[in-house]
Parts: sequence; C-alpha cells; structure tokens
Amino acid sequence: MTTHALAHTGFSSFHSGQSANGQLSADALRRLKRVRRFAWLLDAAIRLPGTRVRVGADAIVGLVPGGGSTVMGLLSFYVVWEAWRMGLPLKLLLRMVGNIAIEAAVDVVPVAGDLLDIAFKANMRNVAVMENWLGVPPSAATRKKK
Repeated sequence: MTTHALAHTGFSSFHSGQSANGQLSADALRRLKRVRRFAWLLDAAIRLPGTRVRVGADAIVGLVPGGGSTVMGLLSFYVVWEAWRMGLPLKLLLRMVGNIAIEAAVDVVPVAGDLLDIAFKANMRNVAVMENWLGVPPSAATRKKK
C-alpha cells in the first residue's frame, strides 16, 4: 500500500490532510475552506438587525415543525464526514458528534432549542476542532470573541 493510500485510510504517521513535510495539502485546504463556508451558512450567515447576533440556516430551518431540526442535524454530519476524511482521530470525531448531539437533544424543546442554535453553533465549534488539529489559524468566524 502506498503512503498516499495509507494516509487516506488514516493509518499513516502524518495527518491525511498534510503532506509528509507537515504542510497542509491543497486538497485539505480546499476541504477546510468548503467546510468553513458550510458551517458559516448553517450557523452564522445572517446578522439579526440591530444586534451582533448571527444565525444561520440551522436556526431558521429548525423552526419548521415536523423535521426541520432533524434535517439540519443530519446536514451537520457533513462536517464530521470531512473531518474523518482528513484523518482526525476518533476522540475528536466523537467530540464533534457530541456537539451535534447536544444541539439536537435540546432542539426538541421549543424555544430553548432555537436559542441554543443561536448560541451554541455546533458546526462552527466542529470547524474549530478541525482547524486546531490541522494546526491552521482559526478563521474569523470560528475565533472566540473576547
């Protein structure tokens, strides 16, 4: 099996998102950019007028009764899928799934779930986990505001 094949399966000595010299591959950078954009659309694409609060499709579609939250929860697994493809360790993948599970569990409670969607932003948290593991400076969207 070639080093590239080993890297894709996650059984190499370096991150599958990185080349042998430790630099992020062009493919990993494209994936990270795509995942950042996706998480931003789900969690922070729209600023509520007159506030600094941002919401995304997750909070809006989650208002739809009868499955909006379920659909958005399933879409959140795209970020975890890409993290798995980049070779993140199981421990971090489980943390990412936990972030989604927390949001999904509270989403079943009217109003509280919607407020958690606005405050918790599981997708942005998951991108921050990826950025940290890859050694990439956090994007403006995933940086913690002080």
